[in-house]
Amino acid sequence: MPAFEYKLLKTDGKARLGEVHTAHGVIRTPAFMPVGTAATVKGMRPEEVKALGSDIILGNTYHLFLRPGHELIEELGGLHKFMNWPGPILTDSGGYQVFSLADSRKITEEGVTFRSHIDGDKKTLTPENSTEIQRALDATITMAFDECTPYPAEVDVAADSMRMSMRWAKRSRDAFVKREGYGQFGIMQGGMHPHLRKESMEALEKLDFEGYAIGGLAVGEPPEMLAEMTEVCADLMPTDKPRYLMGVGYPSDIIRAVLAGVDMFDCVLPTRNGRNGQGYTSEGLVKIKLKTFERDPSPLDPNCECNTCKNYSKSYLRHLYRADEMLAGMLITHHNIHFYQQLMQTLRQAISDGNLQEVATKLLKKVR
Repeated sequence: MPAFEYKLLKTDGKARLGEVHTAHGVIRTPAFMPVGTAATVKGMRPEEVKALGSDIILGNTYHLFLRPGHELIEELGGLHKFMNWPGPILTDSGGYQVFSLADSRKITEEGVTFRSHIDGDKKTLTPENSTEIQRALDATITMAFDECTPYPAEVDVAADSMRMSMRWAKRSRDAFVKREGYGQFGIMQGGMHPHLRKESMEALEKLDFEGYAIGGLAVGEPPEMLAEMTEVCADLMPTDKPRYLMGVGYPSDIIRAVLAGVDMFDCVLPTRNGRNGQGYTSEGLVKIKLKTFERDPSPLDPNCECNTCKNYSKSYLRHLYRADEMLAGMLITHHNIHFYQQLMQTLRQAISDGNLQEVATKLLKKVR
């Protein structure tokens, strides 16, 4: 069984080309992780997701805890076998989902008590049981349980929230069962306050996680602030471990974060927006419902080689979308995941070639 290890292959400015070696395979970085919240990347077969260049996908502790239950998944051989994805899986700890349940949750030092969005049952997540659920799922990368600090947050609120997350990080680390090829990532918090981010990172480094994540960004702050804080956070992180920016994002945000030295990303945008008829293309965002595409025989993206673009016209995709056919979402999602993975491959190649800044400048003129 290979050790869990980050290998830095090359740098270009602050950007990093690397590999994360795990029990379930190698993750090429910078990497984009399609979101498979409920043990499925919506609208896609796992074989498709892999064929489009994804090395790793994301699952979600909160959703799988509620349905079908981590015990059932463990009984059936773990999440990889359950969903037919043999590659690496990262599981979100559930902290962000609980954060979004503002009206039906109670946070204490012990953890979070909330009402299930499925049946209203009262449930509890703590650093300990979140970590145990992720072990039962057989997550390759387990995330520490944290509180996502809201935006905006005054410095005192952000400090209290961050310090509780650091106490929870220690409890998550203590509960983590170390296994060859598996890792656990700590999550930096601190709102939009650089001195709190520094304090958070120092606390996490003492716990010696296998990787580190930037949490509490992409929660409503302006894009300029996201870019600025991403760079602040990346500069605080160690160079010998993977750096993961959680919940990001738009192609433009990813490009800027790669320039700042971030290695891993996840976001629901390519799948959610695909189901909503929005295609990310080399020429910008295409909203397929628009009447301008009614008789358009051209592909979604003239510069794309994916199956959707090789075989289907904008006119047909618009028809499917307006007819409420599920194939519309499936085909546009397929294209969007291909687009995101091709973007990551372009960024990796540019770092390898030493011309990332030039490539990024051209990309940022076109992508959203």
